Amino acid sequence: MVRHSLNYVSWKQRKEVATDLKTIYQAPSVEMAEKNLDTFAAKWDASHPTIARSWRNNWERIIPQYCYPQQIRKAIYATNAIESLNMSLRKVTKNRGHFPNDEAMFKLRYLVLKNIAKKWTMPIRDWKSTMNKFSIIFGDRMLNF
Repeated sequence: MVRHSLNYVSWKQRKEVATDLKTIYQAPSVEMAEKNLDTFAAKWDASHPTIARSWRNNWERIIPQYCYPQQIRKAIYATNAIESLNMSLRKVTKNRGHFPNDEAMFKLRYLVLKNIAKKWTMPIRDWKSTMNKFSIIFGDRMLNF
């Protein structure tokens, strides 16, 4: 949402708008995030009404992140790692063309994930404690490579 929101902002104002948006997605609770969104709208609706409207239109998709601890939320909204992983998976499946069955595709993706995990370093501070939170919350869905 932040990148989408900044599409409507001139380069001169990007830093200020991004700082104000940060108060929304880094809020400790949904209620605080709503309050910060109202504050953001009061400040920026005169010049950029599309941003707050877009956040409100997508609010139901945004608020599930507030169910998680701050460390996991940071991993969710810091999307560079996720986008890199998705690109690697798309690249390997695109180059292969068709698969004889779904199981063949899943096996290939598994091997790709295993290779990516070996060389992947996560740019998130305190990644080990974040992984611990992931394993507590998502237990059986976490892969151990």
